[in-house]
Amino acid sequence: MVNVGDKSITKRKATAVSKMYLGQEVISYFQNDELTTKKGPVFQTAIVAGIQAVKKTAELIPMCHPLLINGVDIDIHVLDDAHIEILCTVSIEGKTGVEMEALTGVSITALAIYDMCKAISQEMIIKETKLLVKTGGKSDINNG
Repeated sequence: MVNVGDKSITKRKATAVSKMYLGQEVISYFQNDELTTKKGPVFQTAIVAGIQAVKKTAELIPMCHPLLINGVDIDIHVLDDAHIEILCTVSIEGKTGVEMEALTGVSITALAIYDMCKAISQEMIIKETKLLVKTGGKSDINNG
């Protein structure tokens, strides 16, 4: 692990995005801002899974530092009749960034959606996962 002991504590934030093809069959289950399957409310459950993943990133990725996360926001938007977009924003006051936490959160949210909808269709595709924005630390990034 990189030694961050001499770094200054700063406010840091990262946002990652994942786009998914669900298909019209899965989207047809969408009612009142939620997808509901036999397993329950898909988006609500996936958001909880994503938040849990953010908090466990250091356990999953060997060189990541365990962090005290200040906040996690996960939003899911239906883009059209077949696609969704998942955004995960993580914030912290610390000595290292939260890019990996945001990427882990958005990835596990997408995987949870896949798991909860796979009985309807296995044609879903997690298309693109990337870091959109990072602030704090040495450099800022904006890939949005």
